[in-house]
Amino acid sequence: MPELPEVEVVRRGLERWVAHRTIADVEVLHPRAVRRHVAGADDFAHRLKGRHIGAPRRRGKYLWLPLEETNQSVVAHLGMSGQLLVQPQEAPDEKHLRVRIRFADTVGTELRFVDQRTFGGLSLHDNTPDGLPDVIAHIARDPLDPLFDDEAFHLALRRRRTTIKRALLDQTLISGVGNIYADEALWRARIHYERPTAGFTRPRTAELLGHVRDVMNAALSVGGTSFDSLYVNVNGESGYFDRSLDAYGREDLPCRRCGTPMRRRPWMNRSSYFCPKCQRPPRPGGPLRG
Repeated sequence: MPELPEVEVVRRGLERWVAHRTIADVEVLHPRAVRRHVAGADDFAHRLKGRHIGAPRRRGKYLWLPLEETNQSVVAHLGMSGQLLVQPQEAPDEKHLRVRIRFADTVGTELRFVDQRTFGGLSLHDNTPDGLPDVIAHIARDPLDPLFDDEAFHLALRRRRTTIKRALLDQTLISGVGNIYADEALWRARIHYERPTAGFTRPRTAELLGHVRDVMNAALSVGGTSFDSLYVNVNGESGYFDRSLDAYGREDLPCRRCGTPMRRRPWMNRSSYFCPKCQRPPRPGGPLRG
């Protein structure tokens, strides 16, 4: 699943190539791609035709295209394999092209939603007074948002009575962090993924947030993380942060800090990667301080 850096790379590309253009026509090639638009494919296409796209926005992993002069937005669910590509109009259709958006100008490019596994999709939603699509109004701000409240996050951690990786992946607490960047930030902070949140001190929380921000900014600088062809930016290019990962995917490789072989453990239908020396697990019944 794309996380904040990957979605932000796509948002920036859309801002450059799609913002403030007028939609001339929408072609839905697979109804599943607009299944979250309950009125159906024809209604989706009709409601977009003639609308002006505003500046694309993002909160955490969630991306949307506001429609100017309306109180609605097109939410893009990228899912496991969804791609928003800006392509020349004459470019051959991709094998898994699901939706095509043409524009009423002479730029010569169109927006395509491509999705191999059809887990993602596009849908039209009303906005809240804050400008958020109503379906994501419950999503917390992300750590790169200037209005993210570090103190509120710390207090919420203390109240949750959970473990730190579960908290980092809770999108109602902090958005944008997924499995990859949680493992990376925890490795940098030398924190085991099962450490209880109730004992985190303010300095420990601040240190962890700093590492979360650092790893996300580092990933952003190289276009995000791509392990295969399923995540690309709007020009079809892959990111390169997978070459800089310190924890995720490095089972049995030496820890870059101490040389101990990295370990992988099953975790919530995923995997957690960690260094058993640098990130010691909490002791049963031991102190909970972070």
